[in-house]
Amino acid sequence: MAYSKKVLITGALTLTVANVITRLIGFAYRIFMAGAIGAEGMGLFQLIMPIYSLAWAISCSGITTTLSRLVAAEQAKGEYGNMRRLLRQSLLLTTGISAALTLGLFIFAEPIAAGIMNDGRITLSLRILSVSFVFMAAGSCIRGYFLGLQKAVIPAVSQVIEQLARMTIILMLAGTFIPRGLEYAAAAAVIGIVVGEGLSFVYVYISYKRYKAKMPKKVPLMTQNQALFAIMAMAAPLTLNRISSSFLSAVENVLIPQRLQLWGYSAEDAMAVFGRVTGMAMPLIFFPSALLVALSVSLVPSISEALAMGQYRRVNSTISKSIVLTSVIAFGAGLIFVVFPYEIGQLVYNQDLGAYLLVLGLMCPFWYLNITFSGVLNGLGEQVFIFRNSLLASAINIAFTFFLVPYYGVWAFLVGWLVGLVIITVFDIARIKKVTDVRPQIFRWLVKPGIAALAAGLVVNYLHNNYISALGELWGIVVSLGLLMGLYGAAVMLLGIITINDIKQMLAFRK
Repeated sequence: MAYSKKVLITGALTLTVANVITRLIGFAYRIFMAGAIGAEGMGLFQLIMPIYSLAWAISCSGITTTLSRLVAAEQAKGEYGNMRRLLRQSLLLTTGISAALTLGLFIFAEPIAAGIMNDGRITLSLRILSVSFVFMAAGSCIRGYFLGLQKAVIPAVSQVIEQLARMTIILMLAGTFIPRGLEYAAAAAVIGIVVGEGLSFVYVYISYKRYKAKMPKKVPLMTQNQALFAIMAMAAPLTLNRISSSFLSAVENVLIPQRLQLWGYSAEDAMAVFGRVTGMAMPLIFFPSALLVALSVSLVPSISEALAMGQYRRVNSTISKSIVLTSVIAFGAGLIFVVFPYEIGQLVYNQDLGAYLLVLGLMCPFWYLNITFSGVLNGLGEQVFIFRNSLLASAINIAFTFFLVPYYGVWAFLVGWLVGLVIITVFDIARIKKVTDVRPQIFRWLVKPGIAALAAGLVVNYLHNNYISALGELWGIVVSLGLLMGLYGAAVMLLGIITINDIKQMLAFRK
């Protein structure tokens, strides 16, 4: 049990380091893109990403998570032959589906771009993007296999390789492609995606071949049909969930610029607002969630392994501590953007994103909690529930976008996001309570972190406005952010949200 906790913590920390590195690279990438092609160009690039996400959802999203769970369970029983068979069947499924998607998108790129996404300028980018699908699907499967083994280093390194490749390619092609217009600028970014996925796949494939040679040779007890059935039974609802989320996200991305034009924007201004919110403000908001994404991914095999071994107390303890850690990070992240929204927007992008960052910062606790809840519920096998919840949230977002954006502008879209997040957070908490012995601790999860954030924010806001800002724009923000996080951390400790013993256990200083 102590070993498993160490594995969970080590895996989460490894993925966290990789996420931080990749997000830093991604930020440099986005800052460069924003300066080179502007808000409208970022909006155009954001139209391409839902197609990328949809292809990932269809070809490998559910299968990858399923493979992680199944491999963790089989490893707990020492069935190494079954693990290899599960991976092979998964690869056959994902590569077949992704190859069909590649052919379909390449042939129908023009009608999809002009007729569905409502902007023919992304036709070239879609054709280039289609080449990445097979690499993306196969690579995701092998990463899921290693995550099931709770060997997080290989997936982590593959993420870094992918982001470095994207950044390198856009820097190499920028001088040639960007002067030719937004269509070619977006295409350069997509070429980076293709090269990144290709190199990431090569790395994880070589890593698997090396690991396979060291594994014990055991005959699989599962037949091919049994392995396929086990994968499909678990992956089907997960895949439907991801497909629906990606499809509805694409619908939102198409609707937002269109409905903003009814609010009164020109087509160019509507695309620019869309680019600022989804291409600039949102990546900033999600940057601090690197730990939680890693934790969510690590929770799936950890909980699955514990369930397979009948260690229900370990399941409850893992869930409870993960939620507490999430709430502390979530309120801390939201605090940064609520106290310094205008300053951060100017500092990173040299643009006025303050109003967007302020509203999105208030949503941070719900967004971040849902990242961890998703990992917990996936580990518990609650894929159908996640699917229903995701559909509900997307339906709320689309309803607000379609009916209210023409009257209230982009703020209706943001409020719709908030309403959907609050509702599914309540449902997630209720479901976890129902299927485990974990009891909701609303005061510890929400009220106490909120009090800590409010107290730290008020103090630092006063000090910054009256004293610290005299240090200058850059150093004033750096000093204020450091003080903000220090006071927030102290308040968290004083309120007993996280104790010294919790920190020692997280760092595996003692059993």
